Amino acid sequence: MKQLFSPEDIERKILLILKILHESPEPVGARVIARKMLECGVKLSERTVRYHLKIMDERGLTRLVGRRDGRIITDLGQSEISDARVQDKIGLSISRIDILSFKTTFDVKKKRGLVPVNISFFSKEQFNTALKIMRPVFQKKLAVSSRVAIAEAGKNLGDVIVPQGKIGLATVCSIVINGVLLKHGIPIDSKFGGILQMRKGEILRFVELIHYAGSSLDPSEIFIRGKMTSVAQVAAEGEGKILANFREIPALSRSLVDRVIGDLGRVGIHGVLSIGNIGHPVCQTHVDVNKIGMILIGGLNPVAAVGEAGLDVDNKAMSSVLEFEKMRDISNL
Repeated sequence: MKQLFSPEDIERKILLILKILHESPEPVGARVIARKMLECGVKLSERTVRYHLKIMDERGLTRLVGRRDGRIITDLGQSEISDARVQDKIGLSISRIDILSFKTTFDVKKKRGLVPVNISFFSKEQFNTALKIMRPVFQKKLAVSSRVAIAEAGKNLGDVIVPQGKIGLATVCSIVINGVLLKHGIPIDSKFGGILQMRKGEILRFVELIHYAGSSLDPSEIFIRGKMTSVAQVAAEGEGKILANFREIPALSRSLVDRVIGDLGRVGIHGVLSIGNIGHPVCQTHVDVNKIGMILIGGLNPVAAVGEAGLDVDNKAMSSVLEFEKMRDISNL
């Protein structure tokens, strides 16, 4: 008789559930877990999710909180994520890009619709200081957009709940370019996130990179944690290293891409740093035949500047989507 669930299949789904719980600051129930799993391409009913949660409770990976089926991840569950098989972690970053690109509904002409965002958490005591550090970065257009959203503890930013003692800040993610181009029928290949060197206010070359297809985390999170940027210096002097991303587009789409990027710029989305020529390297980076290279600015650059100053910040890159028209300009905060 064929098993309903193979041991390997169960372990893979348990790992995905653990990651969903790990990313949530609040207890999560089977309904929400099932929806988030579907976003990752895994279709399970609420009943089946509860079956897996029961196994996880018995193994001490999760713990039931409250009367409903809300769960939190335990220390043992956190260790399980760290020790999980490498092949189960690979490619999660590129998968998240595809999901958020599809969920983007931003209409350039109407200046409204859903845009992908990164979410960062700051302590209440340090938030005003963080804002002072970030403003010059936004002013120098080293962010995708000057539009942001703020929420206090217990409130939502998209699908994310702000933890107690924190203030949440949502910044527009460079995936908005992917999403808008996709809605215009233009496929875009997301290659890698990296550290881009700037000299005299001009882009020079990538000095570090992490390919999305080989990573379970957003590269920007890794670079910020490693304090590998000097965004504040670039904002002040035009010299240093910022977060950036590398994409490729079909050569035949160039004229339409130029038009869309122009429209985005007129509504305050300045995510594109450079576009190359057919098959030619961009910032010393190889480009495939019949493709054009494109460098996008990292949406977390303002937050990277805060980390450079020694303030604590917890980032959840490529987190959710928000309505662009409800976000406010950083200068109005």
